[in-house]
Amino acid sequence: MHKAEFPEKLRFLFHPARYKVLYGGRGGAKSWGAARALLIQAAATPLRILCAREYQNSIVESVHHLLQAQISALDLASFYEVQNSMIRGANGSEFVFAGLRNNVAKIKSFEGVDRVWVEEAQTVSKSSWDTLIPTIRRERSEIWVTYNPELETDETHQRFVVHPPAGAAVVKINWNDNPWFPDTLRREKDELKGRDPDAYQNIWEGNCRVALDGAVYARELRQTQAEGRIRSVPHDAAKAVHTFFDLGWADNTSIWFAQTVGNELRLIDYYSNNQMPIQHYIGILQNKGYMYGTDWLPHDAKAKTLATGRSIEEIMHAAGRKVRIVPNLSVSDGINAARTVLNRCYFDEQKCAEGLQSLRHYRYEVDSDTKQFSGRPLHDYHSHAADAFRYFALSIEEDRPVASARGVRMTGWRA
Repeated sequence: MHKAEFPEKLRFLFHPARYKVLYGGRGGAKSWGAARALLIQAAATPLRILCAREYQNSIVESVHHLLQAQISALDLASFYEVQNSMIRGANGSEFVFAGLRNNVAKIKSFEGVDRVWVEEAQTVSKSSWDTLIPTIRRERSEIWVTYNPELETDETHQRFVVHPPAGAAVVKINWNDNPWFPDTLRREKDELKGRDPDAYQNIWEGNCRVALDGAVYARELRQTQAEGRIRSVPHDAAKAVHTFFDLGWADNTSIWFAQTVGNELRLIDYYSNNQMPIQHYIGILQNKGYMYGTDWLPHDAKAKTLATGRSIEEIMHAAGRKVRIVPNLSVSDGINAARTVLNRCYFDEQKCAEGLQSLRHYRYEVDSDTKQFSGRPLHDYHSHAADAFRYFALSIEEDRPVASARGVRMTGWRA
């Protein structure tokens, strides 16, 4: 017989629910409680449990270590065998670990799991949720979600807190709900409350930020939202769709799909993936069935690869695509161009959700010496969608109508 203590607010973890959502600020014992509860349940009944997060390049980035620590704390070391990439119970229970991002085939292989625990879920994209949730269809299966909120517009917060699905048990838990909240963290919490009340509200009270600190397009995207320009945006089949690429391999390749209708710039679609050849993206474009205009590529598309002896530009030309290279301007010029055009942009709320999430999270680096925001954007997952959007903005400015002696001559990709 083993005994374990939990904050009162976590009692619901031991009652059946399709979705169990724990969100809030630091120090609320969300992850600790979820790990402990899952270990106890898996010791009582054979369960297959998938521990997932949006990005996981190695087991070190998973909750593997947290589960191992809780196995020791619960005195269950004789029951659980902790392996390098899996944890097994003596009754056949097992904990497996995976990243969700661009891992569709592997995620679909987990349809027989009993529990999914998605940690740091504030970063999970719409496409990842749309792949994961229908995969978890075993009778009485459960999806557990733990996260610290960032923006109210983030997909996870909208999906589970703002508009919770049927069968969801949603609990906000903070430091003051944790009876074992340590004095060290209490001092840290109180110091931040006096120094930066807004940051305190997000970090410790679990309230959403109005905008991320250092967010590049915070003001422009708030205006876009307020003016109702994030909505259902119809595809006009009579007009060409133009694409704007940021190319990557280990990093994401990101593509925006755009049309112009009058003075409106309509972002009708978005796609991203990684570790896929350019033929994959050409296939994606073809399968969407749009009537295409120009594919805009960054300058590195002109470089020849050792594998093929050809550049991405040449490969796309050979596939019958109309390709142009984006003007080679600085990042700051691209950001200024994006700010200039954002007041004319309409984004499809569903198809561009992932790209929009990245635009909202695109932010400047913090200088390690001054601790102030530098003029350099942070290079992370979100920067790829933002780079492709910069190319979109720069290409529009490149291709404005040019006046001529005979009237107005249209150039470039305007439909």
